[in-house]
Amino acid sequence: MIPLRDHNPSGNIAVMTYALIAVNVLVFLYMWLLPQEAMDSFINAHAMVPTQIASGKNFITLITSMFIHGSLGHIAGNMLFLYIFGDNLEDRLGHIKYLLFYLICGLGASMLQIFVDPASTIPNIGASGAIAGLMGGYLFLFPNHKVDVLFETGPFLERGTVPAVAMLVYWFIAQLFYGAGSLALPDVGGVAYSAHVGGFITGFSIVFFNKSRLNEYG
Repeated sequence: MIPLRDHNPSGNIAVMTYALIAVNVLVFLYMWLLPQEAMDSFINAHAMVPTQIASGKNFITLITSMFIHGSLGHIAGNMLFLYIFGDNLEDRLGHIKYLLFYLICGLGASMLQIFVDPASTIPNIGASGAIAGLMGGYLFLFPNHKVDVLFETGPFLERGTVPAVAMLVYWFIAQLFYGAGSLALPDVGGVAYSAHVGGFITGFSIVFFNKSRLNEYG
């Protein structure tokens, strides 16, 4: 399922969500205006490589890697998910706590990816782990809110509206399924499914263990 929008308007302007989208887009534009060799060096310098972190090196890449994307499709998909699921979390948490929540989810995503394959030399980039954390938090706080999605019916895509719980649980199970399959080929680059799972669990857990405090704000 590909989310298109949610039926859950936020009460305030999602300043931090828009700022995160802007930073990601600006970094992407800067990177892709570089010559190929310089772009490769930029990615290598700022991507998270599990074996480096496991060896106690380049910890800053746990943060910088969240703001690098490898293609137009990569950043477009991530920013769509961030736009749809970020504003309501920001509305509930507040701007600063929301930013901290986002970054912590990204760190949780990387930690599981490193735990699963600490010897991997494959560079990890992208905001998807942090955004998966937003999805986990959204699942707990807004499970019954409606989400417009595109879904496959044979060779065609159709549009429908489903409860957030249906879309998000489906997405999470898919990450578990594909992640288990990717463990058979740990040295092949591609989607970091373990990071998605780690981010989602981190976001859900943070909200779950702070539910009483969050309920004070609706």
